[in-house]
Amino acid sequence: MDFLNAIVAFSNYVLVPGAAYGAQLALGALGVTLIYGILRFSNFAHGDTMAFGTAMTIIITNGLLALGITFGPLPTALLALPFGIAATCLLVLFTDKLVYKFYRKQKAAPVILVIVSMGVMFIMNGVVRFVIGVRDIRFTDGERFIISARTFKEMTGLKEGLAIKTTQGITVVVAIFVVVVLFWFLNKTRTGKSMRAFSDNEDLALLSGINPEKVVMVTWMIVAALATTAGVLYGLDKSFKAFTYFQLLLPIFASAIVGGLGNPLGAIAGGFVIAFSEVTITYAFKKVLVYLMPDSLEPTGLVQLLSTDYKFAVSFTILIIVLLFKPTGLFKGKSV
Repeated sequence: MDFLNAIVAFSNYVLVPGAAYGAQLALGALGVTLIYGILRFSNFAHGDTMAFGTAMTIIITNGLLALGITFGPLPTALLALPFGIAATCLLVLFTDKLVYKFYRKQKAAPVILVIVSMGVMFIMNGVVRFVIGVRDIRFTDGERFIISARTFKEMTGLKEGLAIKTTQGITVVVAIFVVVVLFWFLNKTRTGKSMRAFSDNEDLALLSGINPEKVVMVTWMIVAALATTAGVLYGLDKSFKAFTYFQLLLPIFASAIVGGLGNPLGAIAGGFVIAFSEVTITYAFKKVLVYLMPDSLEPTGLVQLLSTDYKFAVSFTILIIVLLFKPTGLFKGKSV
């Protein structure tokens, strides 16, 4: 019984939240890796693109709720998500036409585009704060839990209860759906194959008659969809605060680089590696060890490797190690 209680406690605080967080990072990292693989620069404005898409979704969600429109047991934000994606598509296409297209035509070095994206990042961050404010916003409605700790205890008779939030279940299901659709699109459609060809060899792709502007436009639209979806799922699971998405940029980039920058499969793997590393290293294992160890050896402290305040330091450390010893990442992406 004690062993089962330990497993449930570990699942409740590490496995379940780690899976949800990993899915969110994976979707964010997919957007970063597509930009790097096809447009060939690191987009530092990606976190604030997520924030903008989430802010638009929240505004539309509030409008739907004011009209009395809900999504039953599911969050109403899922109904508003397509509108948030559409608004973000318009923003990134406008930004590309106004800013990035000029530097693309000048054949500017990737480092110039990185610096430009940092400028775009600060502008987007200011716009989001102006539109929706700086407060902490919770926009989850519907059923809170798929299964609550109390219900789990009653079902199993265990001392520990396993709670799975609706937002965590939705995050994993939506992430799987998005990844399947994305890989189908990239591997089976003509536009997707053009994007892959453009990523592998730009000059050869142009000689084959591929329209570069169409590739760029479709890439930005996919990135907008991924960024908004990732941002909304993260906001539903935690809460929305504009500056939080700026901070998320580090674990998202770490996920993309650890998996292999420019490799979509690597971005997904990297997202889960970073998420589980952060959650496991900052988790206090006392509750689990109390069930597994004899009474005489029960720990008195939290048995925590790092405080949760240092969660992002874990991402940074893993990022540095990968850059030093395997710069192409786990799935042999492009070196940074």
